[in-house]
Amino acid sequence: MNTRTLRRKRVLVPAVAVVALGVGGTVWAGTASADQVGGGERDRVSAAALRTVGEGRVTSVETSDDRGEAYEVEVTRADGTEVDVVLDDELGVVGREDDRADGDRDDRTDRDDVTDDDGTTDRDDRVLSATERDRAAAAAEEAVGGGTATDVEASDDRGTAYDVEVRATDGTEWDVDLDDAFAVVDQREDR
Repeated sequence: MNTRTLRRKRVLVPAVAVVALGVGGTVWAGTASADQVGGGERDRVSAAALRTVGEGRVTSVETSDDRGEAYEVEVTRADGTEVDVVLDDELGVVGREDDRADGDRDDRTDRDDVTDDDGTTDRDDRVLSATERDRAAAAAEEAVGGGTATDVEASDDRGTAYDVEVRATDGTEWDVDLDDAFAVVDQREDR
C-alpha cells in the first residue's frame, strides 16, 4: 500500500466515525479521548444537561478532574450559541456558562467574578479569536514535546495571557501558562 492510500484511509476513518456518532441528535467532533464519556452514561449526562439548558444539541461530554465536578457538557442551541454545563456525580448543576448572541460569555452562574477590582471585565472572560487559540495551542504543545491541546482559555493571572491544557503524546496531562507573545511562563504536569 502506498503512503498516499494510507493517508487517505487515515482521514476517511475519523470522518466516518464522526458521521456515525452524529446519529441521535448528538455529535462527537474529532477523535475520542480518554476524558470523553460514551454509551448509556453519555445519554444520562446529556439528558441532565439538556434539562438545565432547556433545548439544544449536546456536542461534547467529558469527565472533569476538578474537585466537586464530575462532567463537563457542551450544548449548542439552535441559534448557534453554546452553553457549558458542569455537573457533579449526582448530575446536579455545579456551574453554567452561556455564550450570548454577541459572542461574549454570560457568567451569571459561574463561580468567578465578572469584573476586576478596577471595574473592567476580567481578562479571563474575553473571547479568544481562532488565531489566538491556534497559536496558544501550538506553543503549549511544543512546550511539552508534542500532543494535543484540549483546552485553551484566556487568563486573568498577572503576566499570563493564556491557560492551555495539553495531553502529551505519552498520555500525561499538562497545564501550560503563556504570555501575550505565546512564550511559556509556567508549565506543570497535571496530576
